[in-house]
Amino acid sequence: MHFRSLASFAAFISIAALHIGCNSKDENECAPQPSVTPLTIEFEQFEDTIAAIQSKEQLVSFLTRQPLIRDFMLRRGEYPGDSVFINTLYKRFSSNAFDSLLIETKRIHGDLSTLKAQFNQAFSNFKHYYPDFNPPKVKTMISGLLDTDMIVSDSVIIVSLDFFLGKEGKYRPRVYDYQLAKYDPEDIVASLMLVYGIDTRFNATDVKDKTVLAEMISYGKAFAFAKHMLPCVPDSTFIWYTPQEMAGSKNNQDLIWARFVQDEILFSTSNEDKRNYLGERPITTQVGEKCPGRIGLFIGWQIVKAYMDSHPEMTLQQLMQVGDAQKLFKDSHYKPKQKK
Repeated sequence: MHFRSLASFAAFISIAALHIGCNSKDENECAPQPSVTPLTIEFEQFEDTIAAIQSKEQLVSFLTRQPLIRDFMLRRGEYPGDSVFINTLYKRFSSNAFDSLLIETKRIHGDLSTLKAQFNQAFSNFKHYYPDFNPPKVKTMISGLLDTDMIVSDSVIIVSLDFFLGKEGKYRPRVYDYQLAKYDPEDIVASLMLVYGIDTRFNATDVKDKTVLAEMISYGKAFAFAKHMLPCVPDSTFIWYTPQEMAGSKNNQDLIWARFVQDEILFSTSNEDKRNYLGERPITTQVGEKCPGRIGLFIGWQIVKAYMDSHPEMTLQQLMQVGDAQKLFKDSHYKPKQKK
């Protein structure tokens, strides 16, 4: 069974101080929305079910019926034995803190109508672009913020809602502050579409090309894919930037690009360069103290946008099948204009 998770997906000299100005025009504009046949995705919610467990026997029964939750969301394999696993989970699920977490999750996510509508839209568009695609069932739960945030397989998506309470929530995942940007409620479906977008079943790549450019283009195509599925979601949500970081990156593309060219980053195969320019980190110090992390992925997205602008006749499916990153880059004619 094919699985991906958000956590595994994410694991990726100053030339100037970037001028951060918030120009929200692009952020508030929707990309073209295709005419689609609406789908209604099947949902199954386990938040109350887990919180209502009254005995270890009930817990065992639930986990037996839900092996994916047991093995992947709650990570059964990391425990030395079944008794330790069950005792640990039962203590967690029967605590007052877990009840409080359930109340807070319901306060933030409500009846899940917003989440369901976004899933329906994303998978309706997905089915439009890929008619042979069969949307998976969606299951939601709360885990206590100690295990897996979400998993994706061919047949099911499981989301631990308590990870995604956002800035307004009383509880947050135990990650670095700069990583919290990907755990807002609106990040759930957007991040899942990125997981699909980077999947080689949809995103053709040259496995022999180990350059920074190849990864930039691959992720740039994934962002384009996700934007097609959720055309009204702001670009900043997909890349986990604040609107100010997004605006600053767009406004300073010429300075960012100059650093990539000057330091010969594009065709580097160095793991250090990949960590510095593509990896998850609070800032990209190689560019500037106000330059956000993952800046290479941002530039890759801009290259893909330039390519699409240069090839307006190309469909999303055709774009995703362009596996030659260097050819896509060349044919994009990407060259950010130098500011006066």
